[in-house]
Amino acid sequence: MPRKPKYKFRLFSAILATVCIILVGDAVAPTASIGNSQYFWWIIMLIGFFVPYGLISAELGTQYPSEGGMYTWVKKAFGPKWAGRVAWYYWVNYPLWVASLASLVTTILTQIIAQVSGNSDFSMTWPIILAIQAFYILLVSVLGVLRISQSDWLSNIGAFSKFIFMTGLGILGIYVLIRTGESANPINSITDLLPLMEDGHFSLTGLGFVSMIIFNMLGFEVVSTFADDMENPKKEIPKAIILGGILIAIFYLLPSFGIGVAIPVDQLSTDSGLLDSYVQLLGIAEFSVGAINAIIVIVGMLFIYTLIANISSWNFGVNSVIAYAAEDGTFPKSWAKRTKDGVPYVPSIWTGLVGFIIAVGGIIVQQFVPELESLFWTFFSLSLVTLLLAYLPIFMAFLKLHKQGRKASKGFWIEGGNVKITLFGVVPFVLILVALFFTLFPSFELAMWSENWPLIVGASIAVIIGEFMVFSVDRKTARRKNPTISAENK
Repeated sequence: MPRKPKYKFRLFSAILATVCIILVGDAVAPTASIGNSQYFWWIIMLIGFFVPYGLISAELGTQYPSEGGMYTWVKKAFGPKWAGRVAWYYWVNYPLWVASLASLVTTILTQIIAQVSGNSDFSMTWPIILAIQAFYILLVSVLGVLRISQSDWLSNIGAFSKFIFMTGLGILGIYVLIRTGESANPINSITDLLPLMEDGHFSLTGLGFVSMIIFNMLGFEVVSTFADDMENPKKEIPKAIILGGILIAIFYLLPSFGIGVAIPVDQLSTDSGLLDSYVQLLGIAEFSVGAINAIIVIVGMLFIYTLIANISSWNFGVNSVIAYAAEDGTFPKSWAKRTKDGVPYVPSIWTGLVGFIIAVGGIIVQQFVPELESLFWTFFSLSLVTLLLAYLPIFMAFLKLHKQGRKASKGFWIEGGNVKITLFGVVPFVLILVALFFTLFPSFELAMWSENWPLIVGASIAVIIGEFMVFSVDRKTARRKNPTISAENK
């Protein structure tokens, strides 16, 4: 069982940790690739997903406070089988995400060096790329064995770093638009702001964008795993979610706007787009070459720092969920081992190992297939799909647990009648289903299969492995309930 921490995590730090966890710089450029309709999507997602998801996390996190987080909630509602699925998808997305960020770190460093040296063709050799990615993966894995209350300085500085470079990009975009009156993605009519529209005609392909907006809002359940580190989690967790959520919405839209002013959607890179936008906007604003180089170095290093702080903040939440799953038999028992401070450390080791293997595999493949799309986007897409699969059961679990009534009288509780509560559970659930489908199948053309088959195959393999794990949980549960089964099988 986890031990009580020596340090306490205060509300201010919880708000900053919420921002650090959910506000991810690596998602800004992919989100901006949606184009002008992103603003409409944000409104839809804020109302249909963000608000109910945040309040549901606050209710479940305070009514059922546990480091097991979403695993605990789903298990209480539907038992170990569904909880096992949640744990598996929640974990398998993580090394994929780590590998994608390791690739992004090398991309950012390459951009910085190319900008400062004036050599736009600069590139790193694969041994250097491998060394940098290995160091990044090792660093975040080591930081993952600290309690959030012990490393709150990391997330606090990470949150402020995001504020700086994301706000700076938004302000630059506003300045350039006011000064020049021109945008790389002009709004010529109302249809440019509407989702499901393409060149003025109705198109379902826009639904594939839903997944990126939803990803930008995920992570509130991680905050609930901080309960043991707080003085008064029943009051502090809802406040951290609400206040942090407001800041998150603002600081996603600002840089997305800046990128939209700087670079046409069809020319935007999902991995290098943020720094590319800075260079473009600074040039239009007539900054000197020396000033542009200095700003790119500062912004690039802040960006890399946030990639370290962000993944480290997620570590404790993910590792806690997996440790609880290991105690239930879904994962190997060794994954439940903890440090003297009560922090699970075996999941961090495995995340680092698997993340490194994925990174190495990606580098090798790219050597033989140089035309392969950016490794960041390849790994990130598969990570996104598996992560969304992990969240699906939470909303149905909420509907079932809410009907059972309060478990903690002073815990947060969503008031309202059956219609409101049902909408809170069903609408986000449907939005995730839509996001998953159109992420895997963005169009209904044969050309889609040639581009998206690695994602479809990877997601299918993840589902198959997950079902094997659930089958294993079923057998273990049956043996515990009926020892004669085990004896007969020998």
